[in-house]
Amino acid sequence: MNGLSGQRVLVAGGTAGIGLAIARRALADGAHVVIAGRNPRRGAAALEQLGSQQVSFVQGDAGNPAECQALVTEATARLDGIDALFCCSGGNPMPRLLKDIPLEDVMGVINRSLAPTILPARAVLPIMTGQGHGAIVCIASDAGKLATPGEVAIGAAMAAIIMFCRAMAYEAKRQGIRVNCLTPSIVEGTELHDNLMDDPFAGRLFAKAKTLAHLGVVQAEDIAEAAVFLASPAAARITGQTLSVTGGISAI
Repeated sequence: MNGLSGQRVLVAGGTAGIGLAIARRALADGAHVVIAGRNPRRGAAALEQLGSQQVSFVQGDAGNPAECQALVTEATARLDGIDALFCCSGGNPMPRLLKDIPLEDVMGVINRSLAPTILPARAVLPIMTGQGHGAIVCIASDAGKLATPGEVAIGAAMAAIIMFCRAMAYEAKRQGIRVNCLTPSIVEGTELHDNLMDDPFAGRLFAKAKTLAHLGVVQAEDIAEAAVFLASPAAARITGQTLSVTGGISAI
């Protein structure tokens, strides 16, 4: 049970933040990795940071069905299969009180968080079914478990991701496919963290949350460790679970 050694890994949203940390952790285990993202410049920068011959970049928008299918198909060809998928993409919308979100923007906020996470999981399903095995780990947020002012739309999307993972796990277990979900709160060492803290409303919201993280504010590397564990043989009997990683901000 040597982590992801020798496994074929796709990280959707792997060019920065949590996704990049997961890619780095998987490479340290000896995995063969493809990172996917929309921006080729960010992809090139991520490859330079990772500095490994065992990683490559595929351009594509995981929230667009056609582009998502294309990037999964390309990653499958490069890796000759996919053993583990990490869904780390998302629209990263800024928290706003519901009354301040224009009616015509509400569904867009939800879809920008939801689609880039669940579409890659659906796209790899036939590949993993054909193999007879696979592990999927989706990154959502504790906003899908706890009602928080300013995160009504975001929380709706995150709750949908959590239920998607649970239901998919139930359907896919007979094919040897495991599906789990991680729900952080604020995560330092990410671009999203900096954007949140620079925003007047979100900054106050998450500054207060940080005071509750008595075990320490979570870092991107903390999420990477948990994600790689859930995708590894060490978690071979774990599926359909949602794990909060918040440093004590919540205890769910």
